[in-house]
Amino acid sequence: MEDERVVAQLFDQMRIDARQAATDHEAGQPAVQMIGNGSLQIVRRLFELGMPPPLQVVRYRLTSGRIVRYASPPLANVGEVRRALSSGDTDNGWSTIPLMGSVGSFATRVYIPQKSWTTRMSDVLSQINENDNNLKVPQLGNALLPRAVSDVQVAVGARNLASPLTSVFLVGE
Repeated sequence: MEDERVVAQLFDQMRIDARQAATDHEAGQPAVQMIGNGSLQIVRRLFELGMPPPLQVVRYRLTSGRIVRYASPPLANVGEVRRALSSGDTDNGWSTIPLMGSVGSFATRVYIPQKSWTTRMSDVLSQINENDNNLKVPQLGNALLPRAVSDVQVAVGARNLASPLTSVFLVGE
């Protein structure tokens, strides 16, 4: 039961982060990214009563057999987001929370609407460019840039599991 609780907490936190993902426009780049070795990075909105929503960079990474969630401090603008994205996980006030141990594998892929699942960031960047080019069509007027990624799939393999546990999260519900 302890293992089930840990897995449920991991997937619940990922679901919350994916649901609160910023748009690609707000992030100034892909809001959801797959980074080295299946790691997942999300630029998300933080909601505080009476305040404009600041952004936060969250990374899920497999480190020494443990999935760890790294979270930046609140970020006020795209410049701060870019600096956070280029910094390390433990720089400048990032919080670190170990979520699940005894993990042997951590794989991530994303869904690009009307295309397919992919593990390549080049596909996501291509979709952002396509979305941006489509907005320049005069008939669309002042439409917002659609999300390049609508879903994230995470598969976690642990030593005590016969096969990896997989979950899919909607991005920016």
